[in-house]
Amino acid sequence: MRIDGATYQRVLGDEIRRLRKQRGWTRKELNGRLQSDISLQTLATYELGTRQCSVVRFVEICVALDTLPHDLIARVHDRVFADTPLGRVRVDLRAAAEDTRPQLLPLRRWAAELRTDHDEVHLDLTALDRLAELCGMDTAELIAHIRELNHR
Repeated sequence: MRIDGATYQRVLGDEIRRLRKQRGWTRKELNGRLQSDISLQTLATYELGTRQCSVVRFVEICVALDTLPHDLIARVHDRVFADTPLGRVRVDLRAAAEDTRPQLLPLRRWAAELRTDHDEVHLDLTALDRLAELCGMDTAELIAHIRELNHR
């Protein structure tokens, strides 16, 4: 299995940002909960995935976010390596096209178009990120919805 470090780092940053926003915190508020003194710019680059943080800094951020480091890494790993060894997520086009949830309207329309030629497709992380944006949710949430659809 090949690891794409840039993708892994970007997804890690996305998960850190998602947890921070879930708590209703600004970067400044998260920064205030850290033991070390880091700049807001450094924290932003961690969230954007453009800068790697040390293991100790990662654990410090997890402690501040009140999440276990291994749980966060597991979510990142699931997103990067999703349903197949190639890190792609399978989408059951029939189930997606028939779903009625309003937040999945972009997915439903897209699936209805493709369904005429295919029963399922596999989406990579970049495609999932873009589709999540269209649906107005983060990528992890979209993947959870797709997995739920796949098991109907």
